Amino acid sequence: MELDFGPAVRDFRDEVRDWLADHLVGEFAEHRGVGGPTDGAAWEIRLAWDRELSAGGWLGVGWPREYGGRGLGLLEEIVFEYEYARVNAPYRATVNALDLLGPMLLAMGSEAQKQRFLPRILAVEELWGQGFSEPGAGSDLASVRTRAERDGDEWVVSGQKVWTSFGIHADWLYVLTRTDPQSARHKGLSLLLVPTDQPGVEIRPIRNLAGQDEFAEVFLSDARTGADMVVGEVGQGWRTAMATLGIERGTTLLPQQLTFEREAEALIDLARERGALDDPMLRRRIVDAWISVRIMRTTNLRTIAELTAGRTPGAQATTAKLYASTRHQQLGQLATELAGPAGQIVGEDYGLDTRQRSFLLSLAETIYGGSSEIQRNIIGEQVLGLPKEPRP
Repeated sequence: MELDFGPAVRDFRDEVRDWLADHLVGEFAEHRGVGGPTDGAAWEIRLAWDRELSAGGWLGVGWPREYGGRGLGLLEEIVFEYEYARVNAPYRATVNALDLLGPMLLAMGSEAQKQRFLPRILAVEELWGQGFSEPGAGSDLASVRTRAERDGDEWVVSGQKVWTSFGIHADWLYVLTRTDPQSARHKGLSLLLVPTDQPGVEIRPIRNLAGQDEFAEVFLSDARTGADMVVGEVGQGWRTAMATLGIERGTTLLPQQLTFEREAEALIDLARERGALDDPMLRRRIVDAWISVRIMRTTNLRTIAELTAGRTPGAQATTAKLYASTRHQQLGQLATELAGPAGQIVGEDYGLDTRQRSFLLSLAETIYGGSSEIQRNIIGEQVLGLPKEPRP
């Protein structure tokens, strides 16, 4: 896939390409495509790569200059992410802070919070984890029970969080808490920034199907943070959290879709190798898989065109996550079938090849970032105008 974003950003595109060609070499080049949102592989190499990006000024392309960014626009951000994905560079270890926390602070944080945290994020000096989901409060995030009580100049936080991506590496957590004990559901929530290096914070890794431990559960027992560590207003944490989750759908569209296109091309190569294209039923499923990634491309380009034009993305942006996650699982399932019995054999110490790892990790895609069931409710209610699902 080759896209031309127009003459306005052509020089910038060439600058990105030249830098990546010069720096994505050696050990970094050997780890092209390593890692992902649920894949903690080669962590130290990815962290070193992030520091290389930082030294070149490629983290926070769209962030203001006063916080260490380049101060460029959304189109330049998209071009960078596209070129980055095109060369299959390692998945950034600092993605949680770069793609979620940082934009949230820029939109809703205090000036003191921006000055304190944003330059350190871009310098890869502090790593962050997200403290949203809880046992019993995953897709139904409004059910969070982690509480925070004001004690003088500090907040005292107690509760449990789960599925914290790269939590074992985090220096700080951004935690959705209930600061009004009398409140229910969306009201009375606040988003706090909590340091992990203190008594009262215990982080335990969770090993997934692919043998990775990028997820963690976090236990907070009277952990403390400053009174000024609330992002947005006290009691308005739901609005802050929803803004964060909305950011998650932004410039990540093209990189994800490029990854899926590579997997579809590898699937076709595997089918040719196995002679599967002679089977009309398999051939139909392979063509369907290729069509699905082309639909993702069209959907993503429509959304990007609307974003760069300053418009609110249409209905296709709401359906994109549901479509991509379900079709990616089907793509992985088909690749596993085509690989045959050899595709079920793992290496030493449960070593997985690229195809096996992608398929196993895709099983979580219909859960994280909003489960498919919740996504269908949102589409039904907000896009199609259907009656809301009855509450128990």
